[in-house]
Amino acid sequence: MSLNKKQKKQIDVARQKILKLRQRLTGAKEQMDDPQEVKNLEQEIANQEQAIKKIQEAS
Repeated sequence: MSLNKKQKKQIDVARQKILKLRQRLTGAKEQMDDPQEVKNLEQEIANQEQAIKKIQEAS
């Protein structure tokens, strides 16, 4: 079964979030003011990737 419009939109939004999070992660690694921020950003990226995988598996 293929993805419907809502699922495609959810995946698109999640991918956009991942791009923004990766940019923030790069900046956080360069700055390293708060080491916890790097861990938080990495976790949020993993969560978004897992959300994409769930949507794709559900279809």
